[in-house]
Amino acid sequence: MSRGILSPFRATRYVASVDLIDVDELVAAGVRLVLLDRDNTCVPRDTHVAPPAVKAWLERLRSAGIATCMLSNNFHSGEVAASACELGCPVVDHAMKPAPFSAWVAMARMGVGPEQTIIVGDQVFTDVLAGNLAGVRTILVRPQSRRDLWYTQLFRLGEAVVLRGVEFEGETSATSGSSGGC
Repeated sequence: MSRGILSPFRATRYVASVDLIDVDELVAAGVRLVLLDRDNTCVPRDTHVAPPAVKAWLERLRSAGIATCMLSNNFHSGEVAASACELGCPVVDHAMKPAPFSAWVAMARMGVGPEQTIIVGDQVFTDVLAGNLAGVRTILVRPQSRRDLWYTQLFRLGEAVVLRGVEFEGETSATSGSSGGC
């Protein structure tokens, strides 16, 4: 019974970091669009600059013919636009995730349907829920930084419950168990 209650909060896949998502697997799965969260997914909250591994992964996506679009709840539009420019992604800011509208807008702009789209993010109650509500596959990654907004830190407590027992691809069992989903 709890499986049904938690299903909107379950990701399709769990991967330790964005750069560990296999681009060839995405191509084989028919993915044509990757919707990306900004804060702590592509850009650590404590540096505001995307790591080289994330930039290289995005280049591999583009080389494989997969489009990208950033969806960000961050209300600092200038910072979001700068990150999107740095990463070569169009952006939908003020996304209001978990509402699915920004995902629908991005898919319409890019001309791609939900069956060919995934959303990648670091938060269960925004990114994963938004993707599930929008009808797209979801990949949850670990946050790049422990620094978060105060209210996100509260949500992380709930995430720890939802993520209990979940193993992230690219992590050892000891690592995934010790972090408690944060």
